[in-house]
Amino acid sequence: MAHILQKLLYEEGAPVKAGQALFQIDQAPFEIALADARAKAEQAAREAARLKELLPQQAVSQKEYDDAQSNRAVTQAALQQAELNLSYTSVTSPVAGSSGRAVKSEGNLISTSDSLLTTVVQLNPIWVRFALSDGELAQLPGGRLSPGSVRGVEIVLPDGSAYPVKGKLNFAGSQIDPKLGTLQLRAEFPNAEDHVLPGQFVRTRLIVGRSDSVFLVPQPAVIQSDQGRMVFVANGENKVEPRPVKAGEWMGKDWIILGGLKAGDRVIVDNLLKLRPGALVAPHKPGDKPAGAPATPGTPAAKP
Repeated sequence: MAHILQKLLYEEGAPVKAGQALFQIDQAPFEIALADARAKAEQAAREAARLKELLPQQAVSQKEYDDAQSNRAVTQAALQQAELNLSYTSVTSPVAGSSGRAVKSEGNLISTSDSLLTTVVQLNPIWVRFALSDGELAQLPGGRLSPGSVRGVEIVLPDGSAYPVKGKLNFAGSQIDPKLGTLQLRAEFPNAEDHVLPGQFVRTRLIVGRSDSVFLVPQPAVIQSDQGRMVFVANGENKVEPRPVKAGEWMGKDWIILGGLKAGDRVIVDNLLKLRPGALVAPHKPGDKPAGAPATPGTPAAKP
């Protein structure tokens, strides 16, 4: 049975509150059905009460009385269903969030098969779905993902900046997807200012511990060679020395270096095309003047 969508009660695209009315469906058919169900329930109740008085006098059989009681229960259930159907004519938002466009307009006929009238997307908190491959899982402590191993989740926005608030893991799959070879995960983030939108592509980073032997190196300082990734460092004699490194993921504008460097190493970050192993350099921090005499034009800078 089709019913008329009478009113659109919200502004499309505007934020809505939980319980806020969004649509009003024509109530007249449901009010009539409710009145009919109420009349039948009252009649059944009166009949059950009348037979109850006659039962001790054996003026009616036990079966007649039992049937009246059953009919009373059936009509009461129908009355409750009619009341529920009437309440559904006011369509409310189940959650607070951002509303979508109305799929149906005022005056349209709708039925139970037209269940979608609009969408409400919850923005705060927001969930981020992502996955880890077999290889990425192997890099975690112990080679697997355990409930207590993840201390937090970070996301990197499309512009490369890090989201200012850390999230927490609220779901981890129990098996590897055989088609994709990945483990499905989900994290929850506060999103009071709507920085992250549904459907947006972001990169995720799991925080699983801390290591004192991990360093951040500017991306231009890391070179890809036939033997793998490497950097140039200034050794104790201020001479250029190539150093193979094990690089992880990007963090902002830096590479995460997981191996190959130690505290105190001076990584050369500019003029890399002019470098030759064994060449003499004047190490200094970027933006600072080199110690002693000024370096000749084109002298590479080394970053301690």
